[in-house]
Amino acid sequence: MKEERKEEKPDSSLTGMKKKMKIRKMEGEGELLKKMTVKIGLERINRQEGITVEILLDNRATGLVISSEFARKQEFKLKKIERPIYVRNVDSSFNKEGPIKHIVEVNIYYQWHRERTVINVIGGQKWSVILEIL
Repeated sequence: MKEERKEEKPDSSLTGMKKKMKIRKMEGEGELLKKMTVKIGLERINRQEGITVEILLDNRATGLVISSEFARKQEFKLKKIERPIYVRNVDSSFNKEGPIKHIVEVNIYYQWHRERTVINVIGGQKWSVILEIL
């Protein structure tokens, strides 16, 4: 699989987050896939320590998810949720790793913006963090 990185030029009509996105073109299985990524800061609420991570911006996602392996490796505090959330993949099949059973609370930092949010924890992800874009 070939990967080519290309920096997107800022567009004055885009929001601050979209200005510094990278477009990745990946060839695979007869189709050209485009992936947009951006580096953000994630602060672990329980430790008040932050890390920088490259996240995938995905218009097919329905929310914000973090890989369970990444969350554990980075020592985020996992909180169990009352009812599991069953997740469907893009092809409408259920995620083979099972439902979402945990969340993490974080502060997300991008440039001058900070936002406290909850991220769903899910297994079997190729990316550490995925964020829905509209």
